[in-house]
Amino acid sequence: MTTPDSAPAVALEPKTKLSGKVLKTTLAGALVDIGQSLPGVIHISQLQTEAVNKVEDVVKEGQAVDVWVRRVKKDRIELTMIEPLAYEWKEIQPDLIVKGKVVRLETYGAFIDFGAERPGLIHVSELTHGYVKTASEVLKEGEEIEAKVLDVDRRKRQIRLSMKALQAEVIDEAKAEREERKGKGKRKGKKEDETYEMETEVSNEPQFTAMQIAWQQALEKSKGKKVRRKSYKSASEEQEKMFNSTLEKRLPTGG
Repeated sequence: MTTPDSAPAVALEPKTKLSGKVLKTTLAGALVDIGQSLPGVIHISQLQTEAVNKVEDVVKEGQAVDVWVRRVKKDRIELTMIEPLAYEWKEIQPDLIVKGKVVRLETYGAFIDFGAERPGLIHVSELTHGYVKTASEVLKEGEEIEAKVLDVDRRKRQIRLSMKALQAEVIDEAKAEREERKGKGKRKGKKEDETYEMETEVSNEPQFTAMQIAWQQALEKSKGKKVRRKSYKSASEEQEKMFNSTLEKRLPTGG
């Protein structure tokens, strides 16, 4: 089985971690045995993050060291003792899911170290669904969390993250249920509107006055037709007698 220490040099990828031993120190850096066919070289600028005046102040011949591959060339393997970032700026893109640790809490949000050059910020509005006053209500320093990258501003060196975005699926289900209930309410309301319209149409049917009723009855009698009753209220007997008497005097009679 091939391990990083025994793998062919051409197969080594940048950021691969290796163990080695310092063979020689120079003014420019150190030569390291990492068990490869090509020599491993650490430049003085890659010994530590702080400035180094003399190589021997950091490493000495025969010292065991942990190193990471920077790049593989034809004649050597360039190494670093500075642990590389888990994510370079070019690797950080929106929708990327990252895991990190809460390193600082502020009222407006939380800063998360996920292995990039700078921590990402989760604004208080992106911690969870619902109102949150301060980030400390949801998170605590040192807590491990998972978040989604919302936006990256390489010029300002800013990374915006969200925990709420990973909860969207659950919220969508609840939203769908609310929409379904809302739809049922609309259908029910429509049915009630239709019933209301039908009742309005019936109530708007014209109502006949007592004189109109008497006149219609007189016309039907003069034609020898049988009076057809309608679904309306008849006038009082006294009014009918008065109108019938008046009409009989005016209409011709057979004889």
